[in-house]
Amino acid sequence: MIMIYVIAAAFVVLAVVFLMGKGDKLIAGYNTASEEERKEVNIHRLRILMAIMMVITAGFCILLTFIGKDKNNAMAATFIFMMITIVFVIIANTWAKKK
Repeated sequence: MIMIYVIAAAFVVLAVVFLMGKGDKLIAGYNTASEEERKEVNIHRLRILMAIMMVITAGFCILLTFIGKDKNNAMAATFIFMMITIVFVIIANTWAKKK
């Protein structure tokens, strides 16, 4: 259980790093994109989305420590987390793009 709290804390630290304007190389897809592709991305918005997602992931890790013994609740929470992740991927590919 301590390990889960350490992982959750790492996600919170990553959220702070993104909000400070650092950590662009930690964003999957952005770090491997060409310079032309990077110019199409609003990195400020993408950092905000990544920070929010890191906090949600930390909360999910902590939530699972409390409901992990009840498999139905854990599965429901995992399903909700997956839906949130899909929504964030869609937002990252629309709202975080420069027009």
